[in-house]
Amino acid sequence: MRPIGSDETRSVWNDDLPSDVPAIPLPGPMQADLAIIGGGLTGVSTAWHVSRRFPERRIVLLEARRLGSGASGRNGGQLLNWIGGIREDDPEAARRTYELTRSGVDLIEHLAREHASGARFTRNGSLEIFTHASGAERAQRSVERLAAAGIPLRWLGRGEVGAQGACGAVFDPHAGQANGLGLVRGLRSALVERGVAIHEDTPVVAIEEGATIRLETPRGAVRAAAVVLATNAYTPALGYFRDGILPLQSHVLATDVLPPELWSGLGWGAADGFSDDLDRIAFGCRSGTGRLVFGGGSNAAYAYRFGGETTTRPGAADARAAAAIRKVLLGYFPALAAVHLTHQWSGALALTFDRVPTMGVRGEARNVFYALGYSGHGFVLAMLAGRVLCDLYSGDHDRWRAFPFYERRLPRIPREPLRWLGYQAYTRLTGRSPRRR
Repeated sequence: MRPIGSDETRSVWNDDLPSDVPAIPLPGPMQADLAIIGGGLTGVSTAWHVSRRFPERRIVLLEARRLGSGASGRNGGQLLNWIGGIREDDPEAARRTYELTRSGVDLIEHLAREHASGARFTRNGSLEIFTHASGAERAQRSVERLAAAGIPLRWLGRGEVGAQGACGAVFDPHAGQANGLGLVRGLRSALVERGVAIHEDTPVVAIEEGATIRLETPRGAVRAAAVVLATNAYTPALGYFRDGILPLQSHVLATDVLPPELWSGLGWGAADGFSDDLDRIAFGCRSGTGRLVFGGGSNAAYAYRFGGETTTRPGAADARAAAAIRKVLLGYFPALAAVHLTHQWSGALALTFDRVPTMGVRGEARNVFYALGYSGHGFVLAMLAGRVLCDLYSGDHDRWRAFPFYERRLPRIPREPLRWLGYQAYTRLTGRSPRRR
């Protein structure tokens, strides 16, 4: 199994793609209309939307390592609807939220088809499995209410779900899966054709705000009229949202390519992926190359490092995480006991205390735009963020004011050392993730 390790350690999404040539680092000083910090899904989506709307503007995208080297290329691969932390009681609000995230999956499908065959996009739906009878009953009633509001969910009874111990599941036909790294790489060529300047291996080490913003990098500075923080879990390192974001490492495993008969035997059906109702959510998907990608399920599958450290490092915790994740996987699908696990990696999530993200603009000059705190729903929300940020950059705020993420003030998370101590104590005593409900 490939262990978690340094920057050279690659997730299964990287290994399912051909090698590519990196963009050159920023060679010296530069002027721009818009500078985007972060070359993941948020940054690439923002560059895509802004360059379409304003083709005459100078846009530069700065990535500290390689495009997609953060959670965009180290995630679980699922494209899910809804927004974490939001449970709408009003059917109309629920329909609006669902249609918004569904449009995000539509966007990914369009971009993958047109520009990124390496994303290996599929859209066969997903399952949310319920492991307790009381939760299953509530979920079934919720599905009936949402279906009456026009949201196309379907309830599957115990006998329709192949996972061991499942009391039922919600099937969402408009969810899917994709290789996020393949999507980012595919869009890079389209952005360059539009004149977007992309520089990898270019970390931003300091930001000086003002009517013109100065970004300092190791080899030169960028002066820009506006900046986008597309850095999610890495944003506190730039001096922003230190009290609102908990950078959390999520460990993930992947199998070798499974034969079709084994997939059929799992009772998973045609769905691209599934998650469960555990507080430490377990999740899995069938990748576009036929691998099973799986993570979560226990405290060991997640880790908070003192100070919010986001780098990946090998260690004994990795072996414990792998063993714990494998145990949960086999609990659901015992037929996989002899399957070879080929990859293990981690990616840095950005959790908010209530799991609701924030997207908006800040700064005295109102020229620092941001989107972060996706809390495990980052694939779809990050791609949607590009559309939101493009509108905000254009001065069009009205269409987003009704959504809970719009310029949301994040609940405060205690600073160190209370943050680390509180996280360790709470998770070990309860087996749950700290959150404000």
